[in-house]
Amino acid sequence: MTEHRTETSTTTLWRPTGPEELALVEASGWTAWPPRLPEQPIFYPVLNEDYAVRIAREWNVPASGSGYVTRFEVDAAFLARYPVRQAGGETILELWVPAEELAEFNRHIVGRIEVVRKFHAQS
Repeated sequence: MTEHRTETSTTTLWRPTGPEELALVEASGWTAWPPRLPEQPIFYPVLNEDYAVRIAREWNVPASGSGYVTRFEVDAAFLARYPVRQAGGETILELWVPAEELAEFNRHIVGRIEVVRKFHAQS
């Protein structure tokens, strides 16, 4: 009998983040995003690295001294429930995941969340 394996089709997403959120991701074993805070009703992963880099540099570094760009894969069939939102220019693309759906979103991450870029305030 031949074993039949199906590969899950995935979509690559990026997320700019600061040091506090990144520490929580590390604490999860690099497998999940932490629950949103009450003032954060939406989780915003983005669809391209350039946009994530811009946010990490322009928002996270001034806010907390460091900004990180993470990359991760999510089951593409699951992601189909979230329409791509254009938040500005042509390449400013993100998904809006309601906070109450984040645990389910995390269950559809394939592999690990990895840090691909780091930015720090100039001293």
